[in-house]
Amino acid sequence: MADHNHSQFQHPYFVLTGIPGLEQKYYWMAFPLGAIYVIALFGNGIIISTIKSESSLHIPMYYFLCMLAFADMGLTLCTLPSMLGIFWFNYKFITFDGCLVQMYFIHTFSAIESGVLVAMAIDRVIAIWSPLRYGTILTNGVVCKIGILILSRAVCVVFPVPFLIKRLPFYHSNILSHSFCLHQDVMRLACASTRVNSLYGLIAVIFTKGSDSLSILFSYVFILRTVMAIASGEGRLKALNTCVSHICAVLIFYVPLIGVSVIHRFGKHLSPLTHALMANAYLLVPPVLNPIVYTVKTKEIRKKIVQIFVRTKITTEG
Repeated sequence: MADHNHSQFQHPYFVLTGIPGLEQKYYWMAFPLGAIYVIALFGNGIIISTIKSESSLHIPMYYFLCMLAFADMGLTLCTLPSMLGIFWFNYKFITFDGCLVQMYFIHTFSAIESGVLVAMAIDRVIAIWSPLRYGTILTNGVVCKIGILILSRAVCVVFPVPFLIKRLPFYHSNILSHSFCLHQDVMRLACASTRVNSLYGLIAVIFTKGSDSLSILFSYVFILRTVMAIASGEGRLKALNTCVSHICAVLIFYVPLIGVSVIHRFGKHLSPLTHALMANAYLLVPPVLNPIVYTVKTKEIRKKIVQIFVRTKITTEG
């Protein structure tokens, strides 16, 4: 009976918010936003296809990069319908169940990306600590098991979240703060105690991104100790240079994440524009910048992009 009563007090839809104060400029913002999505999908697609086609990249480091690209594409596709709906067609509505589905996949792909960054850190630890045993430790079977573990953890940890939201009544405001559905944003609109949701959300964050960030930190402490033990300065620089792309990817993911968390917790006095921009940066910046970083650092990926542009030019001219 309680569940039936709760279902009577759930909005059929939520209203998404674009960027507050800039509603009159949505038409012009639609084009750069579309370009951002094209770059994210094209860039990550190129990384995946290059790793698949280039046998020289069939090593653990690039398998993990392929997983990162899949996670970035997943995040991009999760927000694509609602973001383009708002900025291109001024359509701001999302059904209650549609919101729960989007929320689930956003948080799942975010947890997957965090887990992959840990795997990439471990990859760098093994490559620098024991380069001669790198191939025997991180075999294809081990990499596959790590990928399955990352996926399983993300799916299982986030799985209860939509059901915890589903049980709550919503009969006051149905206006969300962002252009997509996030757990903490939907939860604040509930007209009942959200203590269970808050507690589970905290546990989930600690178990995923909290433990992951500590694992990455400890990995780099170990890497630095190992690098400092290398006799030659050239050897130290060469070892550290292999970590530059991963360090950039970690910063690209965690800096916006920390910013969003701090603003949600302590920035209630800040303008809605600040909240919207930080949330958009959290989900849009990693899928766009990660391919750029790895393209700059990987010759094979650069070569693949050049080949695509050459083929396109030949086709156009022909």
